[in-house]
Amino acid sequence: MSKVGNESALSDEELVASLQQRMDAERFGVLYDRYAERVFQKCIGLTRDRDLAKDLTHDIFLKVFTSLKQFDHRAKFGTWLYRVTHNYCLDHLRKQQRHKEVELDDGVAGHLVDDDPNELRLMGMRADRLDQVLAAIDPTDRALLLMKYQDGLSVKEIQEVLEVGESAVKMRMMRARERAMVCYHELFSEGA
Repeated sequence: MSKVGNESALSDEELVASLQQRMDAERFGVLYDRYAERVFQKCIGLTRDRDLAKDLTHDIFLKVFTSLKQFDHRAKFGTWLYRVTHNYCLDHLRKQQRHKEVELDDGVAGHLVDDDPNELRLMGMRADRLDQVLAAIDPTDRALLLMKYQDGLSVKEIQEVLEVGESAVKMRMMRARERAMVCYHELFSEGA
């Protein structure tokens, strides 16, 4: 019986710890099989391009393969991989668009996300219009909105992915929703 059969019964953390002790491509394949589709879907969500998403998915797993020893088990492996995916895709998009992300001040007083009227407006958008808005907004805003509404990540989980404070996550969310609504009105105000 193949040793891969035994590896597939391990939890992510056990498998990663095992790979950190002794890396081999066959056992890494088990981890790849568990996460490849999720990483690919996240890349599609961020890039809106299937072919590019395939390339980025392969690049991300190559990066994970070569840097798995750096994973320190403070967060779940899935959260770490999500962060790697998020950062890799945004870095690629930044290079492609030659624009720099504006970092928001972590010290800004946070507003309660639940009190934002734009959240209700976003939730009420028709799917086809929402898709057009997501395609038109800045990739950083798109990534943030997808983490929250598509992936269902909590503010705390988004904090871990972005490695910023709670108030920064809330402020970025509020501003991303505001910019999405401005984009929506620009796209659909006439004849809507």
